[in-house]
Amino acid sequence: MTDKVNGEKNKSRLTKISFLLALFLIWEFVPVWTNSAKIIPPFHKVMVAFWTNLWHGDLLQHVAYSLQLIFTGILIGMILAFVLTALCIVSKRFNDIMDVVISIMHPLPGIALLPVVMLIVGLGAKSIIIIIVHSILWPLIVNALAGFNSIPKIQIELGKNLGMKGVKLIWLVMIPNAFPYILSGIKISWARSWRALVSAEMVFGASGMVGGLGWYIYKTRFFMDVSGMFAGLISVIIIGMLVDEFVLKSIEKNTVKKWGMSV
Repeated sequence: MTDKVNGEKNKSRLTKISFLLALFLIWEFVPVWTNSAKIIPPFHKVMVAFWTNLWHGDLLQHVAYSLQLIFTGILIGMILAFVLTALCIVSKRFNDIMDVVISIMHPLPGIALLPVVMLIVGLGAKSIIIIIVHSILWPLIVNALAGFNSIPKIQIELGKNLGMKGVKLIWLVMIPNAFPYILSGIKISWARSWRALVSAEMVFGASGMVGGLGWYIYKTRFFMDVSGMFAGLISVIIIGMLVDEFVLKSIEKNTVKKWGMSV
């Protein structure tokens, strides 16, 4: 059984690697064949720009600044989502109010709120963090509520019969049962946090002395450094893939898959 599982994992990795290699080959040769290398540089030129700016330029500073903003926004968003979700669970009236608020705010793009946020708190990191929090808060709440509402009543009754109540019932019964939905919300929030950051910085520029990746991408485009611009995009993709592969999938493997659960 273990050999079969390992074989499936190896096939999955081989498929992913083969697809990426094919994608890189297409990226390398198609711009040359179509005489569009000035618009879309070949892959090797983008990677040269990436490594040059990473080790000898300021790309690493932009990456660090972006990660600082994103993790701050995600932490605040997760705390707010936890509090609001808990209030929805304990109060039917508050849940009805949040249902209206979510229907209004969830479809609203964070970038649409940027002018309002700028008027209230001005330009700077605070504006970016508020936009990130807005972008991730609603999918976190929606998925968490969906998870808690999907818990079979028999699971809760079984926990109560075993003497669990209050925090113990929530921690040992409700959260594990709802965790596939909560993790799905975290995955969506991670992707949306990058969209919010890059979009906001491309609208009004640097949000600090250095600025994040959104500002870096805008700056390189303004100075017609196309290879550098694609290097910024590659940075976003690499960070997203690393977090997804080594953080989110690791959490999923040691919780949801280990428990034999799924959404």
